[in-house]
Amino acid sequence: MAIKKQFLKTKPVCKVTFTVPAEGAKKVAVVGDFNDWNPKKASLRKLKNGTFKGTIDLQKDNSYEFRYVVDGSYVNDDQADAYAWNDYAGAENGVLNL
Repeated sequence: MAIKKQFLKTKPVCKVTFTVPAEGAKKVAVVGDFNDWNPKKASLRKLKNGTFKGTIDLQKDNSYEFRYVVDGSYVNDDQADAYAWNDYAGAENGVLNL
């Protein structure tokens, strides 16, 4: 898994590209507090090599909790900036610091 951050000079925005190698998966989405944890709002596109990829514009100078949904299962990114415990889910969420 990979997270690429591109900070824009002209706007207070960071383009965050999420890449998830999930060759056997049918559907992958990134969910977090930036999209109300709704997988329909952030589906990643499947590439020919089996990797899923997508870019989301997020406000910089913020922290966001997120996880991937791979065929209905929640997965953390091992390259997250940090992890935060979530009592509701009973698990840790990845954290993006922008």
